[in-house]
Amino acid sequence: MILVVGLGNPGPEYSQNRHNIGFMAADELVRRHSFGPWRSKFQGEYAEGTIDGTKVLVLKPMTYMNLSGQSVAQLAKFLKIPVEDIIVVHDELDVAPGHVKVKRGGGAGGHNGLKSIDSHLGQNYRRVRLGIGHPGDKDRVAGYVLHDFAKSETWLAPLIDAVAQAFPKLLAGDDAGFMNRVAVLTAPPKPKKDKPAEPVAAKAMAPAPSKAPTALSQGSLAEALKAALERKKD
Repeated sequence: MILVVGLGNPGPEYSQNRHNIGFMAADELVRRHSFGPWRSKFQGEYAEGTIDGTKVLVLKPMTYMNLSGQSVAQLAKFLKIPVEDIIVVHDELDVAPGHVKVKRGGGAGGHNGLKSIDSHLGQNYRRVRLGIGHPGDKDRVAGYVLHDFAKSETWLAPLIDAVAQAFPKLLAGDDAGFMNRVAVLTAPPKPKKDKPAEPVAAKAMAPAPSKAPTALSQGSLAEALKAALERKKD
């Protein structure tokens, strides 16, 4: 069994925050792959399902971000899921908006949700880092991540959809394949090439269509028959 944890803050006032992109990805993963209903336990909400033959449990901690590790640790220990089989999906300031990177272990990079998980389970879990970009000033980070996505950030929905669609590759251990697939699915469409115009010289050289022979009028036909009869008389 694989435990997938989406990080965010509970409550409608936080639902569209940049910090809640992990919750958004968890919701889409459950929807796309037709998981069972969400249930409340382990200080969180979880849903069970199967993706390409792999049993998966998706968890959204309801403890608020900085205590996420409490919920993750409770569920993991109850079901005896090793930390190596945990995937955490979260917002990442140091990745460009609309992009995704995957890594195992490493520091929390100032992310309070990761810090909490690290303190309970260690660092040897995989992280799906969903890029939200950086505001440019560290003093603006708190307000930035706790602010709703702007309407102009149209990359959000395609990214969430692509992550859920490509997730089987991640479960199979193909991290590079997962990232490549997400990149392909979120790439903007290539502009269509216009059909080249026919050169003017080619048009001038084209032969004019031949005119079909016109049928003889009734008067012309009568005159031709009369002339033929006169020739016979002679």
